[in-house]
Amino acid sequence: MPHSVATMEPPAQPDNETLPDAPEEANGVKLEDMFDDDDDEEFPASSARDVKMESSPAPAPEPVPAPFQSGVDSDVMLAFYQRLFPFRYLFQWLNHGIVPTREFGNREFALTLQNDAYLRYQSYPTADLFRKDILKMNPSRFEIGPVYSTNPRDRKTLRGGQMKPVSKELVFDIDMTDYDDIRTCCSGASICAKCWAFVTMAIKVIDAALREDFGFEHILWVYSGRRGAHAWVCDPRARNMPDDRRRAIAGYLEIVKGGSSSGKKVNLKRPLHPHITRSLDILKNHFGQTTLIDQDTFTSSEQAEKLLNLLPDKSLNDALRRKWSSSPDRPSTSKWADIDALAKTGKSSTLNTSTLRDAKQDIVLEYTYPRLDAEVSKKMIHLLKSPFVIHPGTGRICVPIDPKKADEFDPLSVPTVLGLLGEIDEYDAKHPAGTETEMPDANGSAANGSDIRGPRKMQDYEKTSLKPYIDFFRSFIAGLIKEERAGKRERDETGPKIKADPMEF
Repeated sequence: MPHSVATMEPPAQPDNETLPDAPEEANGVKLEDMFDDDDDEEFPASSARDVKMESSPAPAPEPVPAPFQSGVDSDVMLAFYQRLFPFRYLFQWLNHGIVPTREFGNREFALTLQNDAYLRYQSYPTADLFRKDILKMNPSRFEIGPVYSTNPRDRKTLRGGQMKPVSKELVFDIDMTDYDDIRTCCSGASICAKCWAFVTMAIKVIDAALREDFGFEHILWVYSGRRGAHAWVCDPRARNMPDDRRRAIAGYLEIVKGGSSSGKKVNLKRPLHPHITRSLDILKNHFGQTTLIDQDTFTSSEQAEKLLNLLPDKSLNDALRRKWSSSPDRPSTSKWADIDALAKTGKSSTLNTSTLRDAKQDIVLEYTYPRLDAEVSKKMIHLLKSPFVIHPGTGRICVPIDPKKADEFDPLSVPTVLGLLGEIDEYDAKHPAGTETEMPDANGSAANGSDIRGPRKMQDYEKTSLKPYIDFFRSFIAGLIKEERAGKRERDETGPKIKADPMEF
């Protein structure tokens, strides 16, 4: 999946507001109040079909060539932004609170427009201005970059070195095309349930390592919309990491190295690191099902020869080669079993059993361990596609993936934009205006946090199959902001007391 680090840029645009350095939320604001849906114009009800297209305060920047061309109709795209895209929750996620701060205001967005223009260094002081500009520009997608030391719109008025990236989520990119040399069911942009298992394995391994080895808690996994997944590590400690530490973590997680034409891609020292041992425990069953059965990877003579080249003993390899040559259609499960079976016959006087065991472990990892686009993770300046945008090729929404239910996620059942708009029309036809009521949450409270369950217009996303994905995103944001508040209170209690400036806003 493409990620952009474009160098072309539009003219500088002025900032619109001065923002506080850190959230200063009003006294008495409750966590659940962040999700008060009453009188919310972000997701208009079906009666609000004609959204007024207000202009952004900034002038339209000059276009530059876009990375790709959208295949989704511009009217459909606009309807999606008007009725379904979760602008307010995306703002809260990137702002780490409900009061606008520089965490959001100095964040770079890059927009790919319908007319093939690619606009970098866009920024927005508030969620409302962000939404208005997206509705005005109607991009086919947009990407998220780092938070800068100053407003990225002002970069052309600054001297060199004055605008620096200061924070960004630690991100990881898994792309199915990196598995083309070991998957047999599909290739290129195509995927199916059999090869999606490689992404499922990657989510399990990387998520476990980030949580258990580095102590990260707030990891948002997002489907790319076609053939891969992204991870956004949102913990404050991860966001503030300098590039050298990002490179170190990427290097720690990168085990499979080398292109499709290279030889052995996994070379590990023994004894194995605990991370590798844990990964093998996760992956060994997947190897049996995905590599040996679903992909039947070693059934071809070319792949069988590649497997032999990864084994350490020439005499054993020659015996296996003769056996497989006499049975060209022998399945991968049998070929894998043949390795131990022939090793036990004692035909090879030079075979070392521990060396063979180590080689087989390396093979399991080479055919199942995550294949990361490590460059995406190493620098803050890399841009990554936003959650909940539409993939232009498939029309599918880039929805979150619950890592606890990674085995259950089916990319082919992810909602499409046309399907979602059809679901709204179908719901409205079955529920005439005025019959909708506010649904209580799991605790029995209404969306505004009270116990009163008064009538309200349902937001359009609540009428569709996008609802569980947005609900998951809201829950993720709530946990992230709760930790941000706790950390701020701890800093306030332990840090030096500073008298407030009455002129500070």
